[in-house]
Amino acid sequence: MNNLSARIRNTTLQEKIISAEEAASLIKAGMNIGTSGFTPSGYPKAVPLALAERIRQEKFTVNLWTGASVGKELDAALAEVGGIAKRLPYQTNAVTRQAINSGRMQYTDLHLSHVAPMARAGFLGGKVDVAIVEACAITEAGHIVPTTSVGNAAAFVQLADTVIVELNVAQPLALEGMHDIVTPGLPPVQAVLPLVNVADRIGVPYIPCSIEKIAGIVVSDIPDDVRPLAAVDADAKAMTGHLIKFLQAEIKAGRMPANLLPLQSGVGSVANAVITGLVDSDFSNLTVYTEVIQDGMLDLIDAGKLTFASGTALTPSPQGLQRFYANLDRYKDKLVLRPQEISNHPEIARRLGIIAMNTAIEFDIYGHVNSTHVMGSKIMNGIGGSGDFARNGYLTCFFSSSVAKEGAISCIVPMCSHIDHTEHDVDVFITEQGVADIRGLSPKERARKIIGNCAHPRYRPRLLDYLERAEKATGGAHTPHLLAEALSWHCRFLETGTMQF
Repeated sequence: MNNLSARIRNTTLQEKIISAEEAASLIKAGMNIGTSGFTPSGYPKAVPLALAERIRQEKFTVNLWTGASVGKELDAALAEVGGIAKRLPYQTNAVTRQAINSGRMQYTDLHLSHVAPMARAGFLGGKVDVAIVEACAITEAGHIVPTTSVGNAAAFVQLADTVIVELNVAQPLALEGMHDIVTPGLPPVQAVLPLVNVADRIGVPYIPCSIEKIAGIVVSDIPDDVRPLAAVDADAKAMTGHLIKFLQAEIKAGRMPANLLPLQSGVGSVANAVITGLVDSDFSNLTVYTEVIQDGMLDLIDAGKLTFASGTALTPSPQGLQRFYANLDRYKDKLVLRPQEISNHPEIARRLGIIAMNTAIEFDIYGHVNSTHVMGSKIMNGIGGSGDFARNGYLTCFFSSSVAKEGAISCIVPMCSHIDHTEHDVDVFITEQGVADIRGLSPKERARKIIGNCAHPRYRPRLLDYLERAEKATGGAHTPHLLAEALSWHCRFLETGTMQF
């Protein structure tokens, strides 16, 4: 116990250390389980593995609520034994995705800023029965110090009947002090969130929790299962170059300060590559207000270009995580992790004037965006936080390569097969082909700009032909469509394996 006293600082709680199997036994069939974790960072590992083994033997299901995607010890372990009846609000695991798309698991895809308020209001199908939260320490008062993410952990602890703390001794104790926790109330009684600068702290550095609510503490040393990021390819480099030139023009036009406005960047290799590309730009004194802090943001700090970054999770590559741990004291002064209902808060995004940068599976000629579904039916991951920022940003950009599957798919289509973001939410599209600034344009003006600047040359004539025939057939209607053909490109791919004519 002596070696844990620095981490479990309340003597009463030191008597609550139990095994992962004992903790898993507290979970009953049909319960709503709320866990920490946002991306493969800061999620519980030992208890879910023990729970999966119990489910393998006893054959029951639970409902899993998290911050966003999580690591294999949680999503994959429970999905592989058929242990999840319903999952929300976001996932990236292949086993989970297959279960969802085969109808074996129900999935509720939500805007990430909505999850905690909806849970408080009771909109999600019952209460939080058990919260399982990874921590690097527990204070004298029983408060929980998170690790590499916050996500929805604070809300789930607040709402849960029972809390299980997974104390991860592989997570540095030096993470303490990096978090800023606020748990807003429900209407009509809500505190004003006085966050007016990226670096402002408006809460406390721990998740408030009563000692009585903690049913057990499980000691773990399993590291975050962070994933490698793909190498920066030619398309990503081209998109970054287009972005830099566009932002430089915005500064020259007086629409943005020289150090830009706070940047928001989605998760993944393309988003990380775009941020990394800013290292070689002439921008400096940059700030970030986003969900995930990836390698590119560490690169910007190392280059002396980033003054401060606010997020809800550290989501680096394995090499980036080691770099973060090795230089934690230096990075810690420039980073803060908040609950996702704060990191993704629409009011704060609007107040700070966020430059929102997210990726799309496809977008159509009129500016609608599909972020979630392949060929309209099969979920890929989820909407995540892109909608939180897209509708509320000062400037909203979506990135995509112009083609996928070696050119068999055009990522610019006549009509999206599924729509997550309408044309009202987007300002700029960027592909490796160029930039389409659609601010202030009518639908037909947008279509010509998107086709001309963003579509691949292989598909550009077909898209323009579709637009011109639709205009003629509808008598120049506001948003002209040939309804019998609007999704024919997707149908052609499903039938032949290519959208090419």
